[in-house]
Amino acid sequence: MKWQVDDIRDKMNAIERDKKIMDLRKELFKLRSSNAMGGTLTDSTRIKRIKREIARIKTVQNENAEI
Repeated sequence: MKWQVDDIRDKMNAIERDKKIMDLRKELFKLRSSNAMGGTLTDSTRIKRIKREIARIKTVQNENAEI
């Protein structure tokens, strides 16, 4: 599921954001390792989308840290 920045700000607290980042990083690790071992990706753009979702969540975390 793609999260928009407004949804991340309004609907997720800090603990949920941390958990979501950890889940996304685990999925990213699995995709990268399977791809490196010669496996095929069913959705070749999934790695790029996961990286963007992580960046969105981290952006909101940094905004909240400045306040």
